[in-house]
Amino acid sequence: MKVLITGTAGFIGSHVAAKLLDRGDHVIGIDNLNDYYDVNLKKARLARLSDRANYTHVYADLADRAAIEAAFATHKPQRVVNLAAQAGVRYAAKNPHVYVSSNVTGFLHILEGCRHHGVEHLVFASTSSVYGANTAMPFSEHESTEHPLTLYAASKKANEQMAHSYAHLYGIPCTGLRFFTVYGPWGRPDMALFLFTKAMLAGEPIKVFNHGKHKRSFTYVDDIAEGVVRTLDVVPDKSAAWNGNDPDPASSGVAPYRIYNIGNEQPVQLLRYIEVLEQCLGCKAKMEMLPLQAGDVPDTEADVSALVEAVGYRPQVSVEAGVANFVNWYREYYG
Repeated sequence: MKVLITGTAGFIGSHVAAKLLDRGDHVIGIDNLNDYYDVNLKKARLARLSDRANYTHVYADLADRAAIEAAFATHKPQRVVNLAAQAGVRYAAKNPHVYVSSNVTGFLHILEGCRHHGVEHLVFASTSSVYGANTAMPFSEHESTEHPLTLYAASKKANEQMAHSYAHLYGIPCTGLRFFTVYGPWGRPDMALFLFTKAMLAGEPIKVFNHGKHKRSFTYVDDIAEGVVRTLDVVPDKSAAWNGNDPDPASSGVAPYRIYNIGNEQPVQLLRYIEVLEQCLGCKAKMEMLPLQAGDVPDTEADVSALVEAVGYRPQVSVEAGVANFVNWYREYYG
């Protein structure tokens, strides 16, 4: 297939693109290589793709309507995976306009491209953050997500609703994937595992919020990439079982639309995560214990039964194996 992927210089996007290239698909990547974090890391990720014969890169910002229209018109992708977004939950509090420009306006441009160029299937990144104030565990796609706690989560919730409207109005099959705490090689420098590793190797203290007591469904990036690719191959249809008197948020009776969780079903306490990292690095962490940050939830736990039923796959890499792989990559990349 010819697949357009946004965010191919990003953490998850580069892994998904590599997996599609490995199986013989042609990938058109879109990324503007913004300087939210180390551009050299983004360039290094992109270099792993750019020498492949079936990869084409487009340097563009999702918020640039003309550039995105041109990318669709020129390359005419059959399917689209939208992974580009302004990352960083904390960054949103100080730069809200950047978030809306990239995550909302940019997503609109992707939807319009799909609409006008006959795209067969749009898969887009959402987040476990949409569960917000929900406390029933594990988090299920069949439950309401009306109380996001951050602008980042709200922008992703908006993506889900925008996609449903386009699926209904224009018949564009859309699938949203709610990612749960992704980590692994080539990860973002603003994420916990990266920050912890850098500080520990330098002998500096690490900031441990909520005193390390909260749990997360830490999900290895290769597990995420495999789930994205499998989902891309399964085009959703309207749900015959859907009932407007008791609407299921995860599907639709009026649109070809699905929402799935994708995350590790075995949540791990942050202190255990740090303990595994200590073992892999061979040094102890100096921990600065802090309260829970504003907007953070105490725990996340993914119910992925719907994804298993739909595509026959569930994340399976353990934290012990995943953290070890990250540390090996970090040592090699940074010497």
